Amino acid sequence: MTEQNKTVRILAIESSCDETAAAVVENGRKVLSSVIYSQIATHTLYGGVVPEIASRKHIEKISQVVECALSEAGMKLRDVDAVGVTYGPGLVGPLLIGVSAAKAMAWAADKPLVGVNHIEGHVAANFIEHPDLEPPFMCLIVSGGHTHLVVVEDYGRFRILGRTRDDAAGEAFDKVARSVGLGYPGGPKIDRAAKDGNSSAIVFPKAKVADSPYDFSFSGLKSAVLNYQNHARMTGETVVVEDLVASFQKAVVDVLVEHTVDAAREFGFKQVAMAGGVASNSALRAAMKKACDKKGISLYYPSPVLCTDNAAMIGSAAYYELIRGNVSGLDLNAVPGLKLGER
Repeated sequence: MTEQNKTVRILAIESSCDETAAAVVENGRKVLSSVIYSQIATHTLYGGVVPEIASRKHIEKISQVVECALSEAGMKLRDVDAVGVTYGPGLVGPLLIGVSAAKAMAWAADKPLVGVNHIEGHVAANFIEHPDLEPPFMCLIVSGGHTHLVVVEDYGRFRILGRTRDDAAGEAFDKVARSVGLGYPGGPKIDRAAKDGNSSAIVFPKAKVADSPYDFSFSGLKSAVLNYQNHARMTGETVVVEDLVASFQKAVVDVLVEHTVDAAREFGFKQVAMAGGVASNSALRAAMKKACDKKGISLYYPSPVLCTDNAAMIGSAAYYELIRGNVSGLDLNAVPGLKLGER
């Protein structure tokens, strides 16, 4: 186990989807460098991420991104104390590129290797910008692949209160954006378009899961949006895209906020954090802030660049794994279906 009063600098790698990222993070809180190569422009042509293309781009860019991160931190590979890497969940091809690169670097420099759960990384992004935030607290994790409401009991230890039963919130955003012609990535485009729309124009359903009050379900909402569009086409009605996406976004945000605040009240938490790409949504931030302020709850969330996939959050999570002695072997493999809390 690493001494907690020692300065520990971790080189972190993230490649779970379509961002090739590397960062150097000190003691889990201070970012010395963070470099992200985004493939959005490439995948926009196809309306979503193409795993094979993403893997090829990671192979092309990962060495350059790591070298750039080390250079910006003023360090060489030999100077870091450990190498952290996302090993799941995510797309298996992109994950394997990052894991393979991290294992090679750890072996070559004789440094500890720390495998990091990508979802845990999203939570840890809050530690970078909020030095006063310490477990325990509640966290809403909302991204393209995951929607979880969890209690962060300690660093790296989670108790899941609720999760999606079908589509993740970010997945619903992407599918609705595609259906109205906004394209990929759906989340930011709906966020922008909704600012010009009337969020009360259309009343969409908000699903409740009877036997689990903090679980989520967004497939019915997505279907309702598609049915609304189909009905409009058949009857010759005009669909005001801005109103439609604003109303859809409100239905998602209302459920996320209600579940989070209700759970915080039930379990007695006065600190709530948000994490994941959808946590950068302006409507969600505003609604959650208003609801938390009303209940006397302190709300935390990272800057947008730390909400989406990045390696700085992986470096933060890797530090807390390392100081607890959770070091991976060189047999570390990609686990595309890795669950939160699993190792």
